[in-house]
Amino acid sequence: MSDDEDTTFESANADSSLTKPIKAGAIKKGTHVVLKGKPCKIVEYTTSKTGKHGHAKARMVGIDIFTDQKYVEISPTSHNMEEPFIDRKEYQLLNIAEDGYVSLLKEDGTTKEDLKLVADDPESEEIRTKFGEGKTLQLTVLSAMGIEKIIKHKEDRDAA
Repeated sequence: MSDDEDTTFESANADSSLTKPIKAGAIKKGTHVVLKGKPCKIVEYTTSKTGKHGHAKARMVGIDIFTDQKYVEISPTSHNMEEPFIDRKEYQLLNIAEDGYVSLLKEDGTTKEDLKLVADDPESEEIRTKFGEGKTLQLTVLSAMGIEKIIKHKEDRDAA
């Protein structure tokens, strides 16, 4: 072999695979798929018959899970597309800074401070109001393809 017996390999991080392949023909309404580079939830899915070139086509309409923007894509049903890995986590809200960044308590006891409440967003305003009233809140954070967003909250009635 070689003299490099003490060669080490760095482990891959979670960002190494943000998506997995899925056949366009296997997609259904409600499936999450990458359309135009954005993670989307399929709200409309139709297929056409095979044409003279032999491929049935799938027309997919999806809504971006972070921005609610609509995207449309057409693909042969035999081709692969990307399905994003989507994760939802709940964190306890510890503090809201003046600039809108939130301090969240993670399960391991450390804090997460890289998320910001969206300005002029009804959900964010409700979070600010309830936190200002001294209520303990649990925030749900949605993450996919390296993007994270606070999507909802609930009052933690157990804490008092």
